[in-house]
This record gives sequence, C-alpha cells and structure tokens, in this order.
Amino acid sequence: MQFKHPELLYGLLLLLIPIIVHLFQLRRFKKEEFTNVAFLKKLELQTRKSNTIKKWLVLSMRLGAIGMAVLAFAQPFFTASDSATKEKETLIYLDNSFSMQAKGVAGPLLKQAVQELLSNLPKETTFTLLTNTDTYKDTNIEDLRNTLLQLPYSPTELSTTEINLRAQKQLSTNAASVKRVILISDFQQQEQKEFSNSNNEIHYVQLSPVNTSNIAIDSLYIKEQNPNSLVLEAMLSAQENLEVGIPVSVFNNDDLIAKATATFTNTTTASINFEVEKQTAIKGQLRIEDPVLSYDNSLYFSLDTAAPINVLSINDAENDFLERLYKTSEFNYKAVASTNLDYSILSQYNLVVVNGLKELPLALASALASFKSNGGSLFVILNEELDVSITNNFLNALGRTAVAGVVDQNRLVTTINYDHPIYTNVFDKKIDNFQYPSVSKSFNLVSQDALLYFQDGKPFITSQDQMYIASNRFDIASTNFKNSPLIVPTLYNIAKESLSLPDLYYSVGAKNEFDVITELSQDNILTLENSSDTQESFIPLQRRYSNKVTISTFEMPLISGNYIIKNKESVVKGVSYNYNRAESNLIYSNINSLNNGTYHTSVSNAIEEFKEQDSIQSLWKWFVIFALFFLLMEMLILKYLK
Repeated sequence: MQFKHPELLYGLLLLLIPIIVHLFQLRRFKKEEFTNVAFLKKLELQTRKSNTIKKWLVLSMRLGAIGMAVLAFAQPFFTASDSATKEKETLIYLDNSFSMQAKGVAGPLLKQAVQELLSNLPKETTFTLLTNTDTYKDTNIEDLRNTLLQLPYSPTELSTTEINLRAQKQLSTNAASVKRVILISDFQQQEQKEFSNSNNEIHYVQLSPVNTSNIAIDSLYIKEQNPNSLVLEAMLSAQENLEVGIPVSVFNNDDLIAKATATFTNTTTASINFEVEKQTAIKGQLRIEDPVLSYDNSLYFSLDTAAPINVLSINDAENDFLERLYKTSEFNYKAVASTNLDYSILSQYNLVVVNGLKELPLALASALASFKSNGGSLFVILNEELDVSITNNFLNALGRTAVAGVVDQNRLVTTINYDHPIYTNVFDKKIDNFQYPSVSKSFNLVSQDALLYFQDGKPFITSQDQMYIASNRFDIASTNFKNSPLIVPTLYNIAKESLSLPDLYYSVGAKNEFDVITELSQDNILTLENSSDTQESFIPLQRRYSNKVTISTFEMPLISGNYIIKNKESVVKGVSYNYNRAESNLIYSNINSLNNGTYHTSVSNAIEEFKEQDSIQSLWKWFVIFALFFLLMEMLILKYLK
C-alpha cells in the first residue's frame, strides 16, 4: 500500500492524546461510611471492573477513529505495477505507408488504427505522434482528431533506425520517467523491425489484413523500337497464382487506347505488350482493378516526340564508323574537317567527337572546354602518332590528366567496366571470354575511371565528367576495335548520355535528373505542374546551359501522376512520376518472436493493458467509513454499556 500524501502520517501522533487522557485521569474519589459495609464493598468491586472495561473500549474506538481519519487524509492506494505512479512519456509511431491500405476486419488498417486510438486513448493522455511524414509533439487525442481522420497515405515508411533517432530526439533524458514507445504498423518484411533502444518500454502493435493476395503494376519499359512505332511492355506481379485473367487498360489522358489481359496461370508474374506511334505525344496511364491495395493499381508514363541528339564529329581520320552509327532518326549527325571547323557552332551540339586530329591547337581546346562547361559531352579519339607533349597540353587545357607515353606493342582489350552507366542494361551477364579487340599502338592513359581496359590493366577508353578519351584513333591499321561488337553499345550510349532525355517515368521521393531541350531567357524558369491538378505545381532545381536545361527532382513531387514542364505558359515537355512498388509485397515480419518488447494484435487491446498497468485503486473512502464506524461504536459504548 502506498500513500499520496505520506507526510500526513505524522498525524498519527495525535493518538497520544486519548491515551494520555485515559491513562492519567486526575479525578479524586470521596469516601462515605455506610452501616452495611459488606454489601457496599461487593458493589464497589463490580463497578470498578465495569468502568475499566468501558474505558479501554472507548479508548480503542477513539484511537481507531483518529487513526482511520489520519490514514484517509494521507490517501492510501494500491497500484497494478511499479510504473503506475511514475511520470510517463508516450510516443506513438503510426505507420501510414501504402501497405496500410490493406483491409482488416474493420476496414483499411490505417483507418482501423485511427478509430481505435480515437475511441480508447484517454483524453487527458499527452503523447507525441510520429507518422512517416510528420511529427506532432506533446499533444492529445482531442487536438489530433481531425488530423488523424484526414491522415493521408505516404509512399515511404520510416526504417527502424529512423524511428529510433526520432524517438531519442522527442523523448527526454529524465531517467526517472517511464518512456513508452508504441509502434503501430503491419510490419512488412522489408527489414528487421526490432527497436534497439533498451531504455524505453517498447510495445509492438501489429495489424494484419484479412487478404494478402495483392496484384500490382510493377514497371513499364520500351521493349522494341520500330521505324514508326514503339512496343511497350508492362510487368505485373501477384502474391499467388490466379485462375482468371486481370484486365489492363491503357489510357492517353482520359482516352482508352489499348486493352489487354494479364494471366497468372502457374506464375506470379505476367507481362503485356502494346504498340504506340513514335510521333504521338502520350500522357499515359495503365490501370487495373484490385481491391487489396489501390496505390499500385495505376502506373503513369509519358512519351513525347523524340528530339534527335545533335552529334558533331571533327575529323582528320576516317569517320565511316561514326556515320553508320549516328546517321539514324535518333541523332542529328554532322561531320566537318578540322580545317573547316567554325567554333561558333559547337554550342548547337550535345556531343562533339574529336576524331584522330593530326594537330591539336590550343584554340580548339579552349573552345571545347567552353562547350563542355555549358553541359556538352566530349569524346576525344587521340591520334597515337602525335607527340606526347602536344597531346598533354591539349588535354590539360580541357582539364584532364595527361597521358604517360606511348605503348608501341600489341595489347588486347580484355576488361569491361560493367558498373559504368554507359553499360547499364547492355549485358545480361558478365562475359569472361569474348572476341578481344587488339591494339598495336596506343597512348598510355592516366585515369582511375575507364570503360574498357587493356590486359595489363591500363585504360583503353576513359571516362570523367562527360568527357571520354580513347587512347587510339580506331585506325584499321592499328586496331580492329571498329569490327568489335563493343563499339556499337559504347559509342551509342556515349551519345545517349550526352542528352539525358526523360525516362518513361520516375519514382516519387527518389533523386531524378533529366535534360530538357529548350532555351530560356535570363529571367525565365521552368515549372512542373500536375496535368490533372494545377494546384500541384512547383519549381524544380534546374541548371541552364546554352541549348538545354538540366532538371533535378528529389523531395518533390509528393503525388504520382503525369506532369508537364512549362516555360511560363507554354508546355515544353511531359514527365511522369510513380510511387515506389516496395509496399506492394504483402509479406510480414514475425514480430511476436522479438524479445525486446511487448506484442499486441490491436490498438484497443494495447491501450486497455496500459490502463490496467496505470490503474490506481484508491482506499481513502474505506478509511473514512472505518473512522465513522469507530465514532459510532464509541457513541454506542458510552450510551449503552453499563
């Protein structure tokens, strides 16, 4: 038993007063003489015995009344746990990620959790609420009612590490207080969800859906390019095999342009293909109908009329291999002799190829350096017959490391840098034995990053800051690289990387970067605006060059959809954003097996347990009743006991 006001227990010293009164009475007895002494003596003995019993009973009743009254004022109570009387700090993490759209026994898991919080959490409880996007410190359930009822779903979920860091920031360092951390989530099996902070009282509330058979549109990519059309392939996934097909609709804005059926017989993945015209600008959307999760039932994509990449080659060597590769509809290719070059036209191109020049004037290096600083890409194919010092001076003017002499012996190109962006999605697997190109004479390049390496580990083609250098001029007399299958993906992707055109779509919340071919005046900026909601618009991070603008997005946009890039009121291009599909896989962690917290299956059960732990059974009313009882008994004894 504990006391709310234990200092009042000093009042028990009042018990000395009736004891003193009863034990040290100052009354004097007066003797009277009577004739029948024997009879009076017997009566006197009986009276003294009765008085003694009565006095002790009255003393006991008075002591009991005073004692009970003092204890009542001290307010005694019992607690269900040791933490009931301690100061408490409560932090609630409410997972509002897309997986919480799954239906539980009482509707979507997030809505179910919100309703149980509103119905069961005491109004006087002060707590801090964490969601995946916001923090609400030292609030109560009444103040948060409207916020919780309108809480939106988030495309991201906080990791355990992030929750740990936020909890440490919000909770105090007071060691005497009980710090209660309540994690409300479905606990998808993305990572180990164990909360590592042992100083806190951890409670896991795992909400489970009644149906985990989710179907999602995973991705979309260009499968095939024809002269006048594109074949797009969409990939879908399911949690289990399905006997029935899933209709997939393809829209351009609100117009239905294609429809197909995805089948999952004996498989959990499916693909569908549809063909669109190359010259048609499409603000597209794929849609399916699936009741489990709604966020992954659509996928947005944008197709614009492709602008050709401008490629200029400055030649003193054969350029037939460049013409065969770049004279297509994807590129606008022009070849000039070094003696006829007009430096003023460099800014019109995205990629400039310096092809085996016999002379390397510093004026050209200065013009190319300016071109590169304005966002252009440069591919320098060195002439191995040139003097090393002349070559070094030229490369130094371009801001590159110098060459270290000439190797006049046959070397094989044996190593491919598969991790380089130039070779992304080029190879299905690493090739250990292919037809190695040979080079009889070449410069020894000094570089840490390269696309291709010789067998001795020296670079054959280097890469740094959108500038590529080949150690040999690809002359048929000194190398057979032009006949190697490596030349096509290498030169093709170098040109494609010179202008990073927007992809079919990007991911919300990820770092994205792409180029837009447009010219801006000094004071103009580009904006991104949601095609279906003009209120959803923002100004992205952008870098302006002479013939393009590079746009970077990260924290914005927040909502998936088709967006348009605008220069004032004119539409420049379309771009699409989709939510990451990580939440689509409804596989959950076994939280019950964790040993550093308490496991609950519902929010209401957890709150009821907290109420029981924090309950205080007050006893002061009983002590008041006992005090009144003793007073009543004293009155009865004084009146009726003879």
